[in-house]
Amino acid sequence: MRHHLHVDWRAGLSLVGAILAFLSLAFVVPIGVALAYGGEDLWVFVVSMAVTAGFGLGLRQLDPDPNPGAREAFLVVALTWLLAAVFGALPYVLAGNGTIASPINALFESMSGFTTTGATVMGDISFDTHSRAMMMWRQLTQWLGGMGIIVLAVAILSQMAVGGAQLMEAETPGPGVSKLTPHIAETARVLWIAYIGFTAFYITLLYGLHLGGYAPNMDFYNALAHGFTTLPTGGFSPEARSMEAFSPAVQWLAIPFMFVAGVNFVLWWHVISGDRFAILRDNEFRSYLGAVSVLTVIGTILLFVSSLETPETGMVGGNLERSARYAAFQIASLTNSTGYANMDFNEWNGSAQALLLFAMFIGGSTGSTGGGIKVLRWLVIIKSLRRELFTAIHPEAVRPVRMNGKPLDEDAIRGIYAFTLLFLALFFVGFLLLAADASRVAGFDPDTIALVSASIATIGNIGPGFGIVGPMGGYLEFPVTSKLLMIFYMWIGRLEIFPVLVLLTTAYWRS
Repeated sequence: MRHHLHVDWRAGLSLVGAILAFLSLAFVVPIGVALAYGGEDLWVFVVSMAVTAGFGLGLRQLDPDPNPGAREAFLVVALTWLLAAVFGALPYVLAGNGTIASPINALFESMSGFTTTGATVMGDISFDTHSRAMMMWRQLTQWLGGMGIIVLAVAILSQMAVGGAQLMEAETPGPGVSKLTPHIAETARVLWIAYIGFTAFYITLLYGLHLGGYAPNMDFYNALAHGFTTLPTGGFSPEARSMEAFSPAVQWLAIPFMFVAGVNFVLWWHVISGDRFAILRDNEFRSYLGAVSVLTVIGTILLFVSSLETPETGMVGGNLERSARYAAFQIASLTNSTGYANMDFNEWNGSAQALLLFAMFIGGSTGSTGGGIKVLRWLVIIKSLRRELFTAIHPEAVRPVRMNGKPLDEDAIRGIYAFTLLFLALFFVGFLLLAADASRVAGFDPDTIALVSASIATIGNIGPGFGIVGPMGGYLEFPVTSKLLMIFYMWIGRLEIFPVLVLLTTAYWRS
């Protein structure tokens, strides 16, 4: 008996091609930087732009008038992120500089960029090895991936407006972004306007600190680079020691913007539009604010009573400003998966490190650029568990789980449980596979906390972990097989697992 595909793969690939063709325009930014700094690596980005555009336009010819449905949307979203990382790796390979010149390392770095993970295999983060244009491309990949390539495509490519709703839902299959306007393409534009606005404001403030003498090394290049990586909760920095390289004024400024990046951008749009209290009425925002605040206070206390002192930072224990700054910065960074560091938290004591590991599992808000499980899911799980305890005492009671005063559909609650359990299961499996792979490589013996944090940092799109994958380290030493696993984890983690895994089922293609 013959089986026929029930997926319009030509329409799907055509739309992927259209997005890639548009994405090729992003190479204009590093081309401009290359021209501004003497033309170094200029040919690399010109060739990358031509190859990406040519491949995209070639795919586009498969179906000049695509009309994707919900089924095709999964294919479009999954392949777009994969191919964006593949073509985003071209400049690293063509330039041939440093550890990211090898194809696997280049793909790792590119996937980490587009998924806003921030994990790196770049062994030498400096302008001695890499051009300023190459480093800016590295930062730009995170900014493009932050709000979502698909959201950008829906906003700009008119031919995608018909299937725009399905594409946005496939990209964020969890509790998603509500429509702000009657048209999904207009909603996408609204989200990008808010995203661009916050980015421009942050860059202006960073450069303002430089002009005011409060941040001597935060020149315009650095301000632009960190603007491209803070709002998307990315964490790539052209500085080897991340935000530790900058003054306390820069670090304090970054904290509220990292927090902002973890908030649902829909809420920010309501605030900007005049509904100033919309954000305070939202259950998820209040929970997110509460979690970050409580963890920051606990972290500040743990650092203040410690004896922590480093050559780079001086005495932390007993110094309230430093304790508060380091705690607030790292909690804001790791809670929503930004991944920046203002000191090497490998040097923190066990209790403080456990606090950071706990923060990694929280995640940002839905509709934000943050990764992880997401605050809303944890909130629904807690509310549903409280309901189970109540109904155990009052079996006849009918008590729906409510969010913002509205009852949640039971199917949505089951979906949240399914995602959370799958996320945790994949995290544990990832840890076991990384441990098994490490055991077969002579001379490579990462400690358990490094393997645990590497698994959660990649599937949660967080970036740095502990041990060798700490904020001042990286993933370079892992064997190729482990890197391939982590590339896969970053990919499925950015798309919240289901849009990728559903492609691996027979039912998707045949039923």
